Formats: sequence, structure tokens, C-alpha cells
Amino acid sequence: MNRFLRNVPNLLTGLRLACAPALAGLLLFGQERAALAVFVFAGLTDAADGWLAKRFGLATRFGRYLDPAADKLLMLTAFLALTAMGATPLWLTAVVIGRDFVIVSAILLAKLMELPLRVAPLPIGKLCTAAQVGYIALVLVVLAFDLDWPQISAFAGVVAGAFTIASWLAYAQLWLRAAARGRRAA
Repeated sequence: MNRFLRNVPNLLTGLRLACAPALAGLLLFGQERAALAVFVFAGLTDAADGWLAKRFGLATRFGRYLDPAADKLLMLTAFLALTAMGATPLWLTAVVIGRDFVIVSAILLAKLMELPLRVAPLPIGKLCTAAQVGYIALVLVVLAFDLDWPQISAFAGVVAGAFTIASWLAYAQLWLRAAARGRRAA
């Protein structure tokens, strides 16, 4: 298989990386419909790169790191831009960013402490991501079409926050188990 085809999923992921600053810029300059289009495009590239990588065996080691990084960057910029606009509550953005920061910090700490921590996506983590993506999509639709849905947006924020906290707690439990196993092994 030629080198270009092997890297098509990574190229799609690279496009998604570029979508993050574009999304934030469009939101901050009041171009909500264009921002929604960029978010939808980013979602399509995410689905396409995953499907191509799995279906045709095009997964690469670089792509295994790049794909989640692109997803996190897109969500981080979306939450920050929407909070800066006043469309997303600060508490929700703090919970989302706090969760990701603590998870990454815990992984690094586990490596430093040589804990037997196995890092793998949990089902609650996938639900958390789905809730966050759904929330961002809803807020973008509300902004793009000037809808007056404050209760629906607030409820969606609470749901996204609840899944984020549940995921945070599940990953914390994994870390604590690894710390207990590491202490027993020492």
C-alpha cells in the first residue's frame, strides 16, 4: 500500500486539529453558523479516520496519539470559546478541563511512581465524550439558529457535567487501585 493511502487517517486527523482554532475564531467573531459547520466537519473527519484505520488496517502508532489529541484540542477550544462568549457556564468548562488535566497528571504520576496503571478508555469515558460532544453541538445549534432554549441548554450542561464527573471518579478509582497494588508489590 502506498505511503499516501497509509496516512489518509492521519491527514483527516490533521484536518480536525486545524478545525479547533478555526472553530474558536469563528465563534469569537460571531460566525456561529460557520462554527457549527466546522464542528460537523470535524465530527465527520473523526468518524472517517476511525473507520478507515480500522476497516483497511491503516492505523499507525502516530495516529493512536494524534487522534485523541485532536479530539481533546477541539473540545477544549470549543468549551473555552463558548465560555468566553457566555454561552457555556464557567463551572462546566472548569469540570471538563479539570477532569482532563487530572487524568493526564495522574498518568504521569503513576509512571513516575512506577505504578501498575493500565491506561485504556473506559465505557464511562466514551459516554462522557458523547455527552460533551452532544452538549457542544446543541449549544452551537442554539447559537447558529438563534434559538431560545435556555432550559434545554442548561439541562444538557448538567448532563454533560454529570457524565464528566462520573468519568473523573471512575478514572480516579483506577488510579487508586493501581496505587494500592503498587504499595503491596513494594
